[in-house]
Amino acid sequence: MPGWRSVRGRVAVVITVPICLLLVVAGLAVYGRAEALGDARATRAEVGLSLRVQALVHHLQRERGLTNGLLGGEKGFRTPLAATRKHVDTALRGMRPERAVEDVIQRHLRRLAAIRAAADRDTGDRDTAGPEAADRAATLTFYTTAVDALNAVDPVAETATRTDRQLRDNLAALRELAAAKESVALERGLLNGVFAEGAFRDREYLTFTEVRATRVAALTRFRQVATASQRAALKNTFGTQEAQRATAYENQAQRAADGSALRADAGTWWGAMTVLVDDLYAVQRSVGDDVRDRADRLRHEAELGLAAYLVAGTLMAALVAGLAAFASRSLTRPLGALAEAAHDVARHRLPATVARIQRSPQDHEEFLPPAEPPETPAARLLDGAAEIAAVAASLHQVEHTALHLAAQQAGLRRNTTESLANLGRRNQNLVRRQLSLITRLEQQELDPDALAELFELDHLATRMRRNAESLLVLAGQNPPRPTAAPADGLEVVQSAVAEVEQYRRVLIATVEPVRVRGHAVADVAHLLAELIENGLNFSPPTEPVEVHGWYDAEDDTYCFAVIDHGIGMPEADKERANARLSHSGEEALLTASTRFLGHLVVGRLAHRLGEGAQVHLFDTTGGGLSALLALPGRLLAPAQAGPATPPPARPAVSSLLNGFRAGVARAEARSTQGVSS
Repeated sequence: MPGWRSVRGRVAVVITVPICLLLVVAGLAVYGRAEALGDARATRAEVGLSLRVQALVHHLQRERGLTNGLLGGEKGFRTPLAATRKHVDTALRGMRPERAVEDVIQRHLRRLAAIRAAADRDTGDRDTAGPEAADRAATLTFYTTAVDALNAVDPVAETATRTDRQLRDNLAALRELAAAKESVALERGLLNGVFAEGAFRDREYLTFTEVRATRVAALTRFRQVATASQRAALKNTFGTQEAQRATAYENQAQRAADGSALRADAGTWWGAMTVLVDDLYAVQRSVGDDVRDRADRLRHEAELGLAAYLVAGTLMAALVAGLAAFASRSLTRPLGALAEAAHDVARHRLPATVARIQRSPQDHEEFLPPAEPPETPAARLLDGAAEIAAVAASLHQVEHTALHLAAQQAGLRRNTTESLANLGRRNQNLVRRQLSLITRLEQQELDPDALAELFELDHLATRMRRNAESLLVLAGQNPPRPTAAPADGLEVVQSAVAEVEQYRRVLIATVEPVRVRGHAVADVAHLLAELIENGLNFSPPTEPVEVHGWYDAEDDTYCFAVIDHGIGMPEADKERANARLSHSGEEALLTASTRFLGHLVVGRLAHRLGEGAQVHLFDTTGGGLSALLALPGRLLAPAQAGPATPPPARPAVSSLLNGFRAGVARAEARSTQGVSS
């Protein structure tokens, strides 16, 4: 197959075949068959409802004619009228659950009982009729309005018949025949009252001519859409003897347009027209049966078509699944091998080689992979796909380039770190010699002013020594300033204060007695000096920086708190600063921002103090920032004398300790979430 040896060609084949087969054939065809089936079922049900509506209309038309004849004075209609009313009531009860006609029944037939009662009171004798006698024209109008409203209800939707011309024509014929039948029935009822009374009254003749014109127009439209058998049935209906007798009565009524007396038997007229209406109703039911048969046939054809298309769709889906499985296997095998190789490079080979390069004191070319990839089983599984082979080669080249860059960066970082450490040691030696010289000069000087200047110079050199030690800390070197003997906590704080510039602003508030082990004294003093100087730099010149120290027996820790009342830090910056302060010391000097070198120094010193030593930043009550250094009990030396009763902690210090514990708990929770994820 053309293009099969490339990933693009295979993907094109796998995607094009399902789209063409499923979307074009299965999708459109199955959807069309399902829609046709739904339309056929809906049409079948709606045609049945339409025929039930016409049955109700048929009984109402009969009741209308009998009622009009009774109101015209023909009392012989009372018995058949009672029977017809029962048929109407039965049909109404059967139509109640149908929502399509329920509104019409509620609006137009609610007054049916009142109309019947008025008709029963009025026997047609105008001299003896009461004040509530029924008007024949109003009664006829009521029944006609109700029948027209029911005929206007067409539950068959146009969308259900648009796909079949024969079904559409049959429904149109059914509607036109209903209109023609209504005209015949209305004419029967109208002339029934006229013949009973013996003459036309008011506008009855005009109504008679309009009804006849409506019937002629409806029958003409019916013949245009009806089938040959339906037209023949209609012709037979109007060719019966009763239909001809009814035509003769119509002609007689037509000649009485001037209001002359009519001598016609209302009962004979009613009987002839009733036969004609019943025959028309029979034709109407025959057309309804044709519509239902056509809907059933369409439904059956739709079911067969849907089943056929579903089978075809299933076969096509199986074909597509087989083709997709074959194509997928030809792609997934080499891609799986390539992914396995990439996983091995990313998770094992590349990190291990980079770690060996960084641990090596020199650059070694033997750690780098060969420029050309070796012949491996994974390479043989590529199955000739050019794109996958190119990706594999690119992956190998990426590995080779990454290792070269790692080797170069490791060498550059190592050289830079060693240069900084060498520079720091030189500065430290010079500062140490300078301090020794200044100490001798201080011992020999007697002038107070000169001695004060020497003290300032001594303080400046002490700060320079701390900066040199900070550089060594950042470079990963241990500054050679060990202290063998334990030192008192107050001495450690004083040593830290002596290494800051604005030491006069430092207020050593309360430092409970404690002894720090000798190997940790220098680091603790250096760490406190960095925190104190940070507080001095970011607080107003008139505000002091407080230093507190107390022993927490609950956690067996000793805490130093450095409290300033300066500008403080935003919450986001404070979280990032706490992350740097709690760092394990692995962050490289060259990748860190110069603004936060002090944070890195504090973090590395805390890490060097060992497990349990922690530094956290908190907001100071009233504004500012507080730093808390917690030393574990293993860094504390036993007291020389008996234990003294520690003074109660200040409220601010107590709240700071509570905040420290909450911060430690949150940090441990975040660490646990990171490991679990």
